[in-house]
Amino acid sequence: MIREAGILLDKEERKASIVEQVNQAAALLGGQAIIEEGLLNEVTNLIEMPTAVMGGFNEEFLALPRDVLISVMKKHQRYFPVVRATLVVAQGDEKAQGQGQALPLLPNFIAIRNGDDIHIDTVREGNEHVLGARFADANFFVREDVKLKLEEYRPKLSSLTFHTKLGSMLDKSNRMLKLGAEIGGLLGFKDMLIIKTLARAVYLSKADLVTQMVTEMTSLQGIIGGEYALRSGEAPEVAAAIAEQYQAVPQSKPGMALALTDRLDSLVGLFAAGLAPTGAKDPFGLRRAAIGVVQPLIEYDIDFDLSEAVKKSVKTQPIPVSEEAQKQILEFIAGRLKVVLGDMDFKHDIIEAVLAAQSTNPAGTVRAVKQLSAWVGREDWSSILDGFARCVRIIRSANLDDKPLTIDDGKFVEKEERDLHAAIQSSAVNRPSSVDEFLEIVTKLIPSITAFFDKVLVMAEDEKVKENRLGLLQKIASLSSGIADLSKLEGFNSK
Repeated sequence: MIREAGILLDKEERKASIVEQVNQAAALLGGQAIIEEGLLNEVTNLIEMPTAVMGGFNEEFLALPRDVLISVMKKHQRYFPVVRATLVVAQGDEKAQGQGQALPLLPNFIAIRNGDDIHIDTVREGNEHVLGARFADANFFVREDVKLKLEEYRPKLSSLTFHTKLGSMLDKSNRMLKLGAEIGGLLGFKDMLIIKTLARAVYLSKADLVTQMVTEMTSLQGIIGGEYALRSGEAPEVAAAIAEQYQAVPQSKPGMALALTDRLDSLVGLFAAGLAPTGAKDPFGLRRAAIGVVQPLIEYDIDFDLSEAVKKSVKTQPIPVSEEAQKQILEFIAGRLKVVLGDMDFKHDIIEAVLAAQSTNPAGTVRAVKQLSAWVGREDWSSILDGFARCVRIIRSANLDDKPLTIDDGKFVEKEERDLHAAIQSSAVNRPSSVDEFLEIVTKLIPSITAFFDKVLVMAEDEKVKENRLGLLQKIASLSSGIADLSKLEGFNSK
């Protein structure tokens, strides 16, 4: 009865029907629709009897920034934009989605009506009228905004409060200028074009917040800044960095550095102000900001010292940032890094092992997790882990309190301890800097470690002999320092 009336109760069936109708309508218009998952789900949950409605708008509006047109259609009206038919942009096809976003828009849209196609022309006219009014408003805002250059909006940021303890958005922007130069250095930027691009992009990055267009549509912050930067005569590289600053992973290095600068300033300042997220409460989006620090560094595979970056940001803040707060910030970012690593399908114990030893260099952490995962998958892994674990367990049970023991060649009694010492000296010439280097050394030491435990009593009655033997094991156990805590791994305590 319900189905006969055209009502589709099953969500997935409604969703499929909407996708099919939207694609058919776009084809009739000579184009293809941009179907984003978020908008598709929203429309699916609002509609029970989906019917596609094709509409159009005045071609003059195509002169507006493309993102303004798309945002108005999607966010305000829940319409699907239509682009030129060059390739298929399908729901769930992220690569095609990205390409579709770059194609020229057609002066058309597709709406989904909740009902049948009776009086469809009236429905179309109503939708076109509403959209035309929205575009006319946007056209007015843009026309008024571009009367000034983007740079001229920057002083007006003083009227926007970032936080009462941290000052205005202009204050934040000025802090970012100082921090941005430091971040560029930590990222290893040496190309003067990149350095100058970053400096200019940071300077202008927040100026669009006081424009009429962004005041009306906050989701366009950054995007409009990039558009207005171009219209103000700024270099394309500067405009691109400004436009990318709110992306999860900016496409350019200056954009990435700008995003890191913004997010680190917010994290450090707001933690210092006592506004760390609690439970489900995160009004300033600091969890998102922390992930936004981690993800770009991983994607670009750039070594970056978060601990040093936090210290640099601390120096620019208008309020004190305690050592405890700095520790909390780094732990908070490490927590988000753990989430990202989990989403990458690495095993929980491997993630824990690496994070316990290193977490302030996200790209390095990911490399370590990948390397350790490969080692754990080896056929000889259990023997490697067991040999190393025996050394660590004895050192921990001896309660040495991290006191470094001196190894005295003259105190050796058994051949096997001399052999182990010689093997350590030849294999561990330099401190290992990666999981691969560390475990390659351990692998070479395994025969000597095995022989040592078979023939030598570590806890000898002679205190000096015992300390000498513990010193050998301490030397082996310390190889993992700053690389990974293998005691977090499954199988570490199995024997």
